[in-house]
Amino acid sequence: MRIYIMRHGEAENFAASDAERPLTERGSRQSKQMAEMLAQQLNQPLDTVLVSTYLRAQQTWQCMETELPGVANVQVSDEITPYGDAATVVDYLKAMIGVEKPQSVLLVSHLPLVGYLTSELVVGIQPPMFSTSAIAAIDYDPDMDNAELVWQNVPQ
Repeated sequence: MRIYIMRHGEAENFAASDAERPLTERGSRQSKQMAEMLAQQLNQPLDTVLVSTYLRAQQTWQCMETELPGVANVQVSDEITPYGDAATVVDYLKAMIGVEKPQSVLLVSHLPLVGYLTSELVVGIQPPMFSTSAIAAIDYDPDMDNAELVWQNVPQ
C-alpha cells in the first residue's frame, strides 16, 4: 500500500492564531499542481485522506480534491497539527490500515510533524525536510510492518 505525506501549501504569515492562517494564492496554486502530479501517479482514487484541523491544511485539501475525485473516506484530525506526536499518529495509521485495508492514504499536515511521520514509518532515515506543498510517497507493507521512502516531490 502507499502512504502519501504532504505538507500544507504556503500560508500567510499572520492571522488571529496559528490555526487560522490561510493559504496564499501561491499556496493554492502549488497545492493544485501537486494534486495534478499525484493524480498522474494514482491508478485508482485515494482510499483515505487525513487532514489537519488547521485552516491552511483544510484549504490545501480543498484545492486538491477536484483533481483527486472519488476519495472514499476524508477525516479531519487534530492529531496531525504541527505539534502532534508522530508515534501516536503512526500507531493510529497502522491500526486503521489493519482494519480498513486501504490501498492509499494521504495525510495533509505540517512541519515538523511531516518529517517525523516519515522517519517514524521508514526506520533508519532522518526526518526529511518538506517545502510547502511537498509530498513524500512511502510504500508500506502492513504484513511485514516495513516501509520504504519511494519519492519526494516539490512544486515547481
